Amino acid sequence: MTMPSTIRTTTVAAVDVPAWSPRRVLGVWAAAALPMALLAWVVGPALARAFSGPTAIPRALILSLTAGMIWQGALVLILVRREQGTLRWPVLKEALWLRAPISPVTGRRGGRLWLMIIPLVVLIGVEELLPTLPTPAARDLTIFFGSDAGQAWMSGNWGWYVIMLVMFVFNTALGEELLFRGLLLPRMAAFGRADWLVNGVLFAMYHLHVPWVIPQTLLVDTFAEAWPSRRYRSSLIGIAVHSSQTVFFAIIATALVLR
Repeated sequence: MTMPSTIRTTTVAAVDVPAWSPRRVLGVWAAAALPMALLAWVVGPALARAFSGPTAIPRALILSLTAGMIWQGALVLILVRREQGTLRWPVLKEALWLRAPISPVTGRRGGRLWLMIIPLVVLIGVEELLPTLPTPAARDLTIFFGSDAGQAWMSGNWGWYVIMLVMFVFNTALGEELLFRGLLLPRMAAFGRADWLVNGVLFAMYHLHVPWVIPQTLLVDTFAEAWPSRRYRSSLIGIAVHSSQTVFFAIIATALVLR
């Protein structure tokens, strides 16, 4: 006689994502923005004294801002752990909207919805064509990479190349976007239907460490990252779109280090 086998099933409980008060949202914003400003305008210049030559400030800022972005990733994990009681991937995935986009009309997930990233990346590219505020050359990676000093310093400099790759990854996937689109946006129901707009404003104003990009970020990133992330309830959209800039800088850095 054959005994029936026992089938074990695992049920993943729905993740409860609470609505935060405006005060708490602003508190988390400050926990990300203020350290970055301090690192850029106080710690960075102080650290630059340990270096010499025309690359002193860029090197100090790369180290300082990388530390700030790593802090953002750590902050996300700390707050989710306190909120959910665990950092298991199934919970983390839902708590931070790290999932395929969901159509608000049909409820369908993923598939052709991913194609929206293409025009959104183009929109981000348009950002580079907009007029900008005066930018300090030593604090702008694009200008730095284009300078003779920057290119000479990067040539064969694999150690700093790795550090910059870490900064690029935390700038998008594990830092800024994860915090603003993964942590804050799903918890901003207190702002009603304007939650994505407020999220975009907060993200723009977060850039106190590079204030000359605030107007562009407000005009473009709000609609290219905050709005679609909210509409399709997926922080992966914002991460993917923002990462297009990271890929661009990574390609430039790779070309320079191989020279």
